[in-house]
Amino acid sequence: MADSLGLEELLARVATYAVQAIPAADGAGLTLLCSNRPDNRVEVLAASATFVQQIDEIQYFEVNEGPCITAALEHRTVRSGSLGGEKLWPRFGPRVGRLGVHSVLSLPLLLPGQVVGAINVYAHRKDAFTERAAELGERFAVPAAVAVHNAHVLNQARTLTAQLQTALSTRPVIDQAIGILRARSGGTAEEAFDRLRRISQTENIKLAVVARSIVDEAVRRARARRTGP
Repeated sequence: MADSLGLEELLARVATYAVQAIPAADGAGLTLLCSNRPDNRVEVLAASATFVQQIDEIQYFEVNEGPCITAALEHRTVRSGSLGGEKLWPRFGPRVGRLGVHSVLSLPLLLPGQVVGAINVYAHRKDAFTERAAELGERFAVPAAVAVHNAHVLNQARTLTAQLQTALSTRPVIDQAIGILRARSGGTAEEAFDRLRRISQTENIKLAVVARSIVDEAVRRARARRTGP
């Protein structure tokens, strides 16, 4: 499935499956965490319903507290049946309760030595998730963690491949621009490349675009000299 779906689409599919697998669930969200960040920074969010997107916005970007954050930090399943009065998350709980969502089951997605992310399952009614629901959720989270991790690795590989292809396609024009700058200044290749990089950073333009403009300008000047009086 990871081969045919994009990363966000796969995460949304897993969230939808969680709603189907866990009794009493009305919606679910899946959070993918940055694997190279110690602060569990969110990398990708996916949701099965609009109200879950609203909850994610509150949890991650407004109050920075909630069941997913707790589940990921403590590597344990988190369950609440009365979010409006939940003391664990005094800023998050009442906000979500006012949306008419009162129960949550958060399941960390764990691999050996790593937290991949978490699945957050929500219900509108109070005390919706029983111990049986939590057990089923934990069983679901095991293969889900593997699927999400594999999809993330595949997505990173695709991104790296695209970056390498771009680098290979732009390298010739960068080399040409370096040669032109060296011919003008008599400097080294390193000095010419540093000049390209400074222009790129100062003007906030990609290095390859700067190089292309230098090459194009040199070509225009050469043609003008040939056609001149």
